[in-house]
Amino acid sequence: MPETYREAYDRGREMLLAAGIEEADTEARLVLEAACDSTFSALYATPERVLTEEEREKLRVLLDGRLKRIPLAYLTGTQEFMGLSFFVNEAVLIPRQDTETLVEEAMPLLFDGMRFLDLCTGSGCVALSLLRYSNNTVAVATDISEEALQIAEKNAKALGLEERIRFLACDLFPPLAKKPEKGYDLIMANPPYIRAGEIGTLMPEVREHEPLTALSGGPDGLSFYRRILALAPRYLARGAFLLTETGYDQAETVAAMYEEAGFLHVRTHRDLNGILRVVSGAYREDRHV
Repeated sequence: MPETYREAYDRGREMLLAAGIEEADTEARLVLEAACDSTFSALYATPERVLTEEEREKLRVLLDGRLKRIPLAYLTGTQEFMGLSFFVNEAVLIPRQDTETLVEEAMPLLFDGMRFLDLCTGSGCVALSLLRYSNNTVAVATDISEEALQIAEKNAKALGLEERIRFLACDLFPPLAKKPEKGYDLIMANPPYIRAGEIGTLMPEVREHEPLTALSGGPDGLSFYRRILALAPRYLARGAFLLTETGYDQAETVAAMYEEAGFLHVRTHRDLNGILRVVSGAYREDRHV
């Protein structure tokens, strides 16, 4: 039976509501946009337009996946971040708007010729966004997951940035050369920070589909911050900044950890929802490691 955009939206919304999916209104719109390869404004302007058979089949597949609590980004294989489109699959966390705060706070610190390090890079969204919106900068990005790095490399090629970034499979920091290199001008990280005991309370879309290794930050959620702060001085140039994303209730604790580790100019930064989301600090010039 033929179905209009409006009818398809209403049907999808009711199905998602019945499945207990939060923000079913928005989800129904996004699913319909993806199925029809269209925009909200186009669908809104022509609510009586009838879906093609191909669009109806794509909508069926996407709704079936969402009812199984598979995130839409994994179903479509893409996610927008900082105005750019990134490939994603279940090997990487889905880039979120919260993490855009990390990029936005790092951007004023960029200058021509900078070399920076991105830890726990996942899809590469943080490092690649910074490269895309800066000039003559280069980056090294690390992740413990080879599968994640394959996605990051695919994104680098799609954005035409593969010549400006090197990806390394390692546990946080790359191995130090016997002959020390000049330190990085900036290090940033969006490490795992969910408390291990809270993983089971996350939405099914997260706990059942996003990679556990990119979520769990140990018993108190702070394990990776301890490791990063202990090792970062070996990699930072004098006076260079370290920026880390934090959980919704961790920023002040992590900021205190920065100060204890000897960082200066320690600040916390809020995301668009007013939540303290990012901590930054400068490597103290008189500290020796």
